[in-house]
Amino acid sequence: MRGALAGLRVVDCSRLIAGGVLATILADHGADVVKVENPRGGDPLRTWLKERGELWWKVYARGKRSITLNLAHPRGQTLLTRLVKDADVLVENFVPGTLEKWGLGWEVLSAENPRLVLARVSGWGQDGPYRDRPGFGTMVEAMSGFAAATGPADGPPTLPSFPMADMVAALAGAAAVLAALRHRDHVSGRGQVIDLSLYEPLLSLLGPIAAEYALDGTIRTRHGNQSDNASPRGTYRTRDGKWIALSASTPASARALFDGLGLADLLEDPRFSTNDARVAHNDLVDAALARAIGERTLDEMLHRFETLDLTAAPVYDIADIIKDPHVVARSILVDVPDADLGTVRMTAPTPRLADTPASVRWAGPPLGAHNHDVYTSLGLDAAEIDELKRAGII
Repeated sequence: MRGALAGLRVVDCSRLIAGGVLATILADHGADVVKVENPRGGDPLRTWLKERGELWWKVYARGKRSITLNLAHPRGQTLLTRLVKDADVLVENFVPGTLEKWGLGWEVLSAENPRLVLARVSGWGQDGPYRDRPGFGTMVEAMSGFAAATGPADGPPTLPSFPMADMVAALAGAAAVLAALRHRDHVSGRGQVIDLSLYEPLLSLLGPIAAEYALDGTIRTRHGNQSDNASPRGTYRTRDGKWIALSASTPASARALFDGLGLADLLEDPRFSTNDARVAHNDLVDAALARAIGERTLDEMLHRFETLDLTAAPVYDIADIIKDPHVVARSILVDVPDADLGTVRMTAPTPRLADTPASVRWAGPPLGAHNHDVYTSLGLDAAEIDELKRAGII
């Protein structure tokens, strides 16, 4: 079946993750995404953990066509204008001002194609005092308030172990692209510029932290897996060395939990009798639960919690995830054929559309694999393509 975005034409000039995943989301839903890469090495994502077969590239660049093009060369810039002439979307994440330096600013591109939507991805935005700073997710995760509120109370601020800022920005960017396309197609007839920073989507993900601070000066602090508005809540080690996560903040669920673990007498103690009291004494609550849960295996705990109708789940790593019957039944992981590795396992597109489901059409392709197809579609013949290759333009 064709995806919901079949017929949409996207030129992806981004590198690494945020802009690339934005375009990948569009590709999953059927858009024709042409990935533009430097002839000398391509997207740096190709070299991440290279010895493992370009796995990052094959997952994050799935469903795209790859061409090579030297955008720093005037002939390459001319070819880009030809590419975007009939495109719906252009994605780029160069340092702000780079397109203008190359003579490819918004005025030029929109004059060439008034219907173009230009998604400009950067660490900090297209203006402001930080616009020229490097746009790495680690800095954004540090300055957004995320790291300051993550980790144990007596430990350092904690960064995520995956490119969180990039992925959040990609999701926000895909939504913005679709909003701009709808406005173009139903209101204005013209495209527009999307200024997408990594910083702002991640800051917005943290919810009402600004409202809390403005109201009474509250600054969220680190407290591990505990919650500052619900208790009990956390992860606890079982007798067999595994972990279980639970949340029981309502009066009924807290009573059922404590009763089920033989801790009912705690609810008679004023320190634990209400949710607010338990939050104020979270360390004591955690210690009592850790002792009780540590006497039982994970299977024992899960069975007991299911019997009590309590909210709890095992803490999974990927070895657990791939065996989970729900993951298997819903085909949440898919094996995508690949010429190099045979297959590459990755998550299926999400969310799921009933009538126009997204799909992974192929894993990230070899560098320049679609040069001939794309450049001949622009009217270049074989001799011109060969000459451009010899000149280092493609």
